[in-house]
Amino acid sequence: MRIVDGHCDALTKLYMNAKLDFHTEEDELDVSFPRLQKAGVKVQYFAMYLSESISNPNFEHVLQMVDVFHRKVASHPGMRFIQTASDWRAVEQSNDIGAVLTLEGLDAVVGNFTYLRMLYHLGVRSIGLTWNYANWAADGVMERRNGGFTKKGLAMLKEIESMGIIVDVSHLSAAAFWELVDLYKKPFIASHSNAQHLCPHPRNLSDEQIKAIISCQGLMGITFVPYFLESAKGEVHISSILKHIDHICALGGETHVGFGSDFDGIEHWVKDLRHVGQYGNIIEALCKNYRESQVEAFLYGNWRNFMLANLPQ
Repeated sequence: MRIVDGHCDALTKLYMNAKLDFHTEEDELDVSFPRLQKAGVKVQYFAMYLSESISNPNFEHVLQMVDVFHRKVASHPGMRFIQTASDWRAVEQSNDIGAVLTLEGLDAVVGNFTYLRMLYHLGVRSIGLTWNYANWAADGVMERRNGGFTKKGLAMLKEIESMGIIVDVSHLSAAAFWELVDLYKKPFIASHSNAQHLCPHPRNLSDEQIKAIISCQGLMGITFVPYFLESAKGEVHISSILKHIDHICALGGETHVGFGSDFDGIEHWVKDLRHVGQYGNIIEALCKNYRESQVEAFLYGNWRNFMLANLPQ
């Protein structure tokens, strides 16, 4: 079965460690070309996240990450850069693996509309507005004051909407989430978040937030971070992932749920899900609990339908 993975941090690792090679299977990379190929991943999203270890992060660092993406990932003869719906369809007609470039956190954009337009021209098709903490645009989920958007952040949100870049609300504060729901007129995603009802972590979404994503025809990517799946300490199993899928489906989200692993952004893993090459273990569990058409939708079809409707044609 084909797979879409809506979020990984392999690009950050490739940027921070020049010795890592996307083309070979390395223990330090959860996501690499051989592992994507082994799993049957058809489209992988690559997030640009400026690590907290980078001193004085700025837009030049983002451009350097775009360069790393093209040199180390998109340049592989088996990869194809997806910027449009036509690109996605072309990937489907080939043996290539599609690569979608995203940005996690507007911090380095610093309210500069020219920077935003540059990112669009360079192929960025989805933007997470914050990471865990506040930036110039809005508060993140771990910011204690739980503020919403700044005035400049609202102006940037309007510009993002007009350009057709997909908004990602994973990491966004609850207050900013609901401001976005009131003001933003297009579908949006939570690329790597789970259900708060099952695991009350701040990074997870309430039932009301999940229903808002469903209502706007958006999409939610279930993530494999163990402490976003279960609050109890100890080994976490794939069955926990299925519980979050069940819950979202019960809220009416069967056609609005996919996966966003967060591979390479985590230091602890679900049992039998140590890297992207082990997606087959999820497929096996899904096939025991859902119809084949449902499994195909969770793994690929829901993401596909959303992206073909919201990417530039």
